[in-house]
Amino acid sequence: MTPAINLLKKKGIKFDVLSYDHEPNQKQFGLEAVEKLNLPAAQVFKTLVVEDNTQNLFVAVVPVSQQLNLKMLAKFAGVKKIEMAPQQAVEKSTGYILGGVSPLGQKKQLKTYIHTSAKSFESIYVSAGKRGLEIALNPKDLMTLTRGQYVNF
Repeated sequence: MTPAINLLKKKGIKFDVLSYDHEPNQKQFGLEAVEKLNLPAAQVFKTLVVEDNTQNLFVAVVPVSQQLNLKMLAKFAGVKKIEMAPQQAVEKSTGYILGGVSPLGQKKQLKTYIHTSAKSFESIYVSAGKRGLEIALNPKDLMTLTRGQYVNF
C-alpha cells in the first residue's frame, strides 16, 4: 500500500488500482503508463511539483499528453515565476520518488492545481505513489481530497 491508496481507503473513496512492470530505464513515466495499460493519454495525468521564486512548492496535475505551461501556472498561482522543483525538494515534501509522485497522500499538503480537462472525464488516472502503479478515480474526488483548483494551463 502507498499513502495515496491508504488515504482513499480511509476516506471511503471509490477507486481502482492498475499496475504494470516499470522499465528502470524509462524516464517518460506517464507515457509508459499510457502504453503499458493501454489508456487514453488525455485521461492519464502526471503530478508535477514546481516552486516559485521564494521556494514555495505547488502541485500541477496535467495530462501526460501535454506540457505544463509554467508562465500560465505562475499567473494562476499569483506569483512572479515558477520552475520545476529540484528532485530533493520534491521527494522531501511529498514522500514520493520522481516518477511515482501522487497528488494524494503527500507528506505536506501542497497547493494543487488540476488541469480543467480532468472535469470532462468520469475517471482519470494518477500515480498511486509508486512507479508502475496508477489509481483510477473520479476527478471530483481528487479535487476534494487535494483541496485543488481547476485551471487551464
